[in-house]
Amino acid sequence: MTENPRRAPTGAAVLRPQITSAISEAVLEELAERGYARLSMEAVARRAGVGKSALYRRWPSKQDMVLAVLAEFSVSPEEVPATGSLRADLLVMVRSVHGWLTHPLFATILPDLTAEAVRNPVLAAAIRAAIGEPRRGLAARVLRRAVARGELPADLDVDLALDLLAAPVYWRLSVRHAPVEPDYLERLVELILRALDARPAPGGGSPG
Repeated sequence: MTENPRRAPTGAAVLRPQITSAISEAVLEELAERGYARLSMEAVARRAGVGKSALYRRWPSKQDMVLAVLAEFSVSPEEVPATGSLRADLLVMVRSVHGWLTHPLFATILPDLTAEAVRNPVLAAAIRAAIGEPRRGLAARVLRRAVARGELPADLDVDLALDLLAAPVYWRLSVRHAPVEPDYLERLVELILRALDARPAPGGGSPG
């Protein structure tokens, strides 16, 4: 008697990347259109063209689904520059923040999610853990490398410096809704370098 050929696993064991991608896109679109409070697993599944079970095989709840999708969108190791220059590294980072905050969908999602987090402490803590802390951790690596190169003071307050990197761009775009001139990010980086007491790295050259 011939043995049956081995069959591929079914159900939760198979998570097709193209379906996950379609679901992620649907989550962002639903968040932008409806907001977090009105978003439902049913609506996401319908927009993605999948059964609701496809969502639950990936995430146990709406909150887990939303945070996983936003974390994938918001936290990327590719955003950790390693140019060997503090100025160039900072420019990459502020451009990344600018791109994040001006993304057509995320620019709509962020204000709603921020307001929802104020009303929902559990969600706020989950957002910090899934997005805020990982993003700050990536940026902190850049600053600590600059400290090691001698471009920043050894006693740099890294936590305060991280606030300085992202806050001006967020304030200008999301709070003031002011335009960002072509040279704004370059001018901002020069100001940040002065505020952080940056200096040329040993061996010559400018601080970045």
